Amino acid sequence: MNPTYFYIALALIASVGLLFYFYSYKTSHPPKTDTLFTEALNAMVKADKRKAIRLLKDVVKQDSDHIRAYLQLGNILRDDNPEQAAKIHQSLTVRPGLGTDLKVEIHQSLALDYEKLNQLQKARREANQVLGLEKRNLWALGFLLSLAEKVENWDEAADWTKQIQKITGKQSSTEIARFQVYKGLEKLKNGLTDEAKSFFEKATKSSPEFGLSYRYLGDVYEQSRDLVKAAENWELFAMKDIENAPMVFGKIESALFDLGRYSEVENFYRRILELDESNFEAVIRLANVLEEKGEGGAALSLVEDSTQLKSEDVRGDLMKLKLSLTTSTPVELSHQVDMMLEKLSSSKNG
Repeated sequence: MNPTYFYIALALIASVGLLFYFYSYKTSHPPKTDTLFTEALNAMVKADKRKAIRLLKDVVKQDSDHIRAYLQLGNILRDDNPEQAAKIHQSLTVRPGLGTDLKVEIHQSLALDYEKLNQLQKARREANQVLGLEKRNLWALGFLLSLAEKVENWDEAADWTKQIQKITGKQSSTEIARFQVYKGLEKLKNGLTDEAKSFFEKATKSSPEFGLSYRYLGDVYEQSRDLVKAAENWELFAMKDIENAPMVFGKIESALFDLGRYSEVENFYRRILELDESNFEAVIRLANVLEEKGEGGAALSLVEDSTQLKSEDVRGDLMKLKLSLTTSTPVELSHQVDMMLEKLSSSKNG
């Protein structure tokens, strides 16, 4: 056998052996950046921002093409430094060879960055970029709906609602009512009160348990000085949307006072507390009503019982201080003030 061919054969065998070794090593020993990225994701799950940021910075330092590391780094920075987050995500948009899924994630992140910066036009632009990539993207449609609600562009909000319904095929009574409320608000904004009222009434029939329609129907009746129906509708809103009920507490009190029915305020707040005993705004307002009736002791007991549920809320301590002004000694009042200062200090340090 020719020695030249023999050495060529040996070289080929050695090359194949080296290739096999490096392939086996690579598959059994993943790149260090992959391990670091996995650790960063675990840190994110555990809400350890500092560790996650450190690990992600290590990843991009070692591999500047690790797009997902940059993406997650920007997402973590958004809360504390949205400008830096936007710069990171913006830099990713010019990277070549990105797949559609990655492009969607980048524009979603940018939309959230700009929303955090209150640059809503830019946020809207990025969400529309997502729709340009995936025209049935429900995240983008929902995001654009939330932006329209934020700026009270009710006509646009109604359009996004219709598109979401078309894609999901879900024509829920609540969503139909929400759509009708949006249309009513658009009419109200343009001074078409009767048409607005018609839409709000349709909304109450479409979904009797959807509270928002009653709130705005009450506003319409208030404009026409029909305070009886205004108060009735605001009370319905408060009962059906207990979380947002405090939004109409002042309106209800004013209406009942103007109607000479202020004695009904107490019953209203008691009904609220039957539905939600932790509604501290209702507690405070009911305590004020009781104090005005000369029932200071009952008011103080009410607040003391409620502060056990809302121990971190300094309003309870302020209310107790107010109710104790005529019955406590200066030393006792001073002690209450000290306790409030300590609570505020603990809250600030926490």
